[in-house]
Amino acid sequence: IMKYANQLQNLGTETAFAVSAQAKEWADKGNKVYPFHLGDINLPTPENIVQATIKSINDGLTGYCPSEGILPLREALAHDVGSKRGVNYNPDNVAIQPGGKPTIGKFISSIMDPGDEILYPNPGYPIYESQIEYQGGKAVPYSFVQTDMGFDIDIQKLNDSITDRTVALIYNNYQNPIAAESSKKEMEAIAKIAIENDLWVLSDEAYFEIVYDGDATSIVSLPGMKERTVILYTFSRKFAMTGWRVGGSIGPREIIKRIAKLNVNAESCTTHFIQNAMVEALNGDQTGSQKILEKLKVRRDATVKGLNAIDGIDIVAPRTTFYLFPNVTKVMERKGLHKIEDLQNGALTNANVSFCTREHFGRAQADESDYYIRLAYSGISVEDINEGLIKLKDFFESQ
Repeated sequence: IMKYANQLQNLGTETAFAVSAQAKEWADKGNKVYPFHLGDINLPTPENIVQATIKSINDGLTGYCPSEGILPLREALAHDVGSKRGVNYNPDNVAIQPGGKPTIGKFISSIMDPGDEILYPNPGYPIYESQIEYQGGKAVPYSFVQTDMGFDIDIQKLNDSITDRTVALIYNNYQNPIAAESSKKEMEAIAKIAIENDLWVLSDEAYFEIVYDGDATSIVSLPGMKERTVILYTFSRKFAMTGWRVGGSIGPREIIKRIAKLNVNAESCTTHFIQNAMVEALNGDQTGSQKILEKLKVRRDATVKGLNAIDGIDIVAPRTTFYLFPNVTKVMERKGLHKIEDLQNGALTNANVSFCTREHFGRAQADESDYYIRLAYSGISVEDINEGLIKLKDFFESQ
């Protein structure tokens, strides 16, 4: 009998896709689904990027190109990322990827040996936990504390979790799924821990430019952090390009060389004509991306308003991402439920509203007692937001 590799059992998945399948099955039965589950963007990619891509194809840029990425894009991305974070990067600090996600696995491959430990946010993007364990490491979670203004990292728990096997810390400011944003004090505390324990840092900055008011801040801007940090960059969010699959790894030259070597083995190179068009995305007219952000902000405000109209839910509008992470403990108590998936399934079948739960973003820890759900408003119109949340209110407020 042919065998399968045991290590694949350690590989998780992006669990929001499982909720998508559930929602599709319900929709296929003739039901209108209000999709708050997946962080996709149902807005068009800016036209100047589309036209630049078509021109690149017509110009014949359809063959292989350098594994680390084409020089014009690495130059443009080094300048764009560095200038917005107050640091200097050059093309040697950049390796282009087919999306943001590959940076996670390649970063881990570059710095972790089997048995090493990596700290990661929980709840957090599930691929962190998946890749650490798949590659033979120990995934060590750190958690968050709910406050009146959102969520703070439990710095003490994070610090107490470091051992002599800890090699890295994954940090996702402007965080998926909870839309948490670090204060200056919290970011400085993370940097202090990384420097004192000589840790690598993966700074997942997928939502760095999905900030509705004011400026974004990166941990690489703090003293001593640029030298130990790899930034995960993606074009998916700012330019509504989730299906185009293009992003980058930005960091110290020696680790970028290792990541580029992994590129050779994994995919040879990222699609040439798309890379060429990304130079236009970074250097060209930014009107399209600004309109995307404006529309997302309107959706955020509508979703916050609709959720706060539900008895038992009280949530502040986060400054960033396109997610909301309301505490639904009071709703669970009113309905006499003890499993969050019962609330999720009930919302789909009774209100046609689909969303993810806290359990889709890392294994819940033993000391967690409250219940949370995650709503993404990036793939749903304002009209459907308002309509869907009225239906959700009726279901959540029923006995």
